[in-house]
Amino acid sequence: MTTTTGARGSYAKGRATREEILDSAMQLFGEVGYNTASLREVSARVGISHPGLLHHFPSKAALLEAVLVRRDEIDGAALQADLDAGMDFFDALVRIVERNAARPGIVELFATLSAEATSAEHPAHRYFQDRYRAIVANAVGAFEQRRDEGRLQEGVEPATAARLLVAVMDGLQVQFLLESDTPQTRVDMAAALRQQITALVRPKP
Repeated sequence: MTTTTGARGSYAKGRATREEILDSAMQLFGEVGYNTASLREVSARVGISHPGLLHHFPSKAALLEAVLVRRDEIDGAALQADLDAGMDFFDALVRIVERNAARPGIVELFATLSAEATSAEHPAHRYFQDRYRAIVANAVGAFEQRRDEGRLQEGVEPATAARLLVAVMDGLQVQFLLESDTPQTRVDMAAALRQQITALVRPKP
């Protein structure tokens, strides 16, 4: 008979294994991309059998979905906490970039998968379409608010500014990764993003 304590122990062990699988998959997808990565390589890194991995994630697509959800949970929770604390939307964006600079694996994962997912056949294609739409929409709303406050720089249009800001963030991530072997000259993503925001939005009077 399985005791309640034993059941809790099995659940905790299973959850820990699942988290380890996600960590290894995030790292591998960031290193070689989703298309090149294999479930057997993930299971080898975790130290479990291939059937053992399939017990937690029945397909590579299911594992990818879980990895992406986890990444959004990490950034989304941090962003919402800053907004709930009264932080300005653009300052909260800079905070996310600062955190990601300390987690280059997360940056690599996003840059690699978002490039792969431009193909309509990629399992994360719809995910990244929806994600970009949501990010741009949130940025448009923030720029429209600054416009209503009379704080946009002259000639700045909210929809264009939102797409420009997202493009800058993505471009900075690529430069950050390409300069990984020269940390002394690696781009300061947060500082560069702040400068771009200043070029679009006037400070509070």
